[in-house]
Amino acid sequence: MAETAGADELHLADRPVVLFDFDGTIADTSRAIVRTARKALERRGYDVDALGDLTSLIGPPLFDGFMNLCGVDLDEAIAITNEYRALFNVEVRPEDYPPLPGIPELLRALSERGTRIAVATSRLESMALDMIGALDLPPFETIVGRLEPGRDTKADCIREALRQLDVDPGSAVMVGDRKHDTQGAHACGVPCIAVYTGTAKPGEHEQAGADVICHGIPELAAALGVTLA
Repeated sequence: MAETAGADELHLADRPVVLFDFDGTIADTSRAIVRTARKALERRGYDVDALGDLTSLIGPPLFDGFMNLCGVDLDEAIAITNEYRALFNVEVRPEDYPPLPGIPELLRALSERGTRIAVATSRLESMALDMIGALDLPPFETIVGRLEPGRDTKADCIREALRQLDVDPGSAVMVGDRKHDTQGAHACGVPCIAVYTGTAKPGEHEQAGADVICHGIPELAAALGVTLA
């Protein structure tokens, strides 16, 4: 069951703006990310099986993810990231990152209700625009991602999305699948609905202090006050 008492108390279903994370929230990019990361790390000479769980790369900026996963400095993390991006741009196709089941219906229900929907992602903005544009989804009012340099953190992306939408934090709610979404939203004064979709470890959202925690898209829809067809 979704922990929706917080949603009611905060009137999250009534907020006119919903910001969505992309990876693991809108689209199932996990297999594409893990496959590409494995190949990039192998090309850099790493014993991938000794590194641990590659799904830890889903959520944070890639530089940070590779630094934490490999225990390397920023320069090496940038080199791995560049290898990763070169592979991703060539090998990954829209069929490799389908929308999560129920997400297209949820987005349509929100749009038809008059809720403004947008994306705030830690993925590079240019890549996010291309990837989302290739999916059959209702249009987002804005899509904001990382810029290098200039927009480095999840909080930066959320803050810029609010600016582009010309709304204050009290008018919005963030939806995400990793602790970084909750942390970034709270840094901007925005509540976060965290949803377990298979990327976060058990207890991650509770530890991060998410305002509402859902287990799957139907519970997310209920927390947002819509019913999926």
